[in-house]
Amino acid sequence: MAYWKILVALAIFAVAFPSTLATQWTVGGSAEWNLNVSYVEWAAKQTFVVGDSLVFNYKPGTHNVIKVSVPDYVSCTIPVGAVPLTTGDDVIQLQTPGNHSYICGISNHCTLGMRLLIFVSGEASPSPAPSSTSGGGITELAPPPSAATGIIASWKCHAWVVGVFSILMMIMA
Repeated sequence: MAYWKILVALAIFAVAFPSTLATQWTVGGSAEWNLNVSYVEWAAKQTFVVGDSLVFNYKPGTHNVIKVSVPDYVSCTIPVGAVPLTTGDDVIQLQTPGNHSYICGISNHCTLGMRLLIFVSGEASPSPAPSSTSGGGITELAPPPSAATGIIASWKCHAWVVGVFSILMMIMA
């Protein structure tokens, strides 16, 4: 009978656990994907990890989203053959660590600030602030100083503790 409780507890934890690892970020927060939003400031307050998703919300036809390289981000250049996302509710899953950059390809929206550059960590850690070149243009994001920084206070760690505690309580009941 005890083995059955353990298997049920592990199954519940296995199903529930992935949802605690991934975060769905609405780009720009309540301001969403629009003009007159500081995406540098917004991104600096977030912690992006592999498995998270970015949601670009905007009125279709007024903006779009194009994934670009960091140099194209800096110069607001749309790469040849780039296919913009245009639904107004575009979701991009962050599948690899490193720099990820996006721009709006409508008119001069990118040069007016509709561009996002983030650093995605392979594990939970604070997002670093963008680093800039002597010319003032953002060229890359530095990786976080320590992958473990801040993990103790994170809700993701809390979810682990709650999950393990729940399993132990089920087994002992």
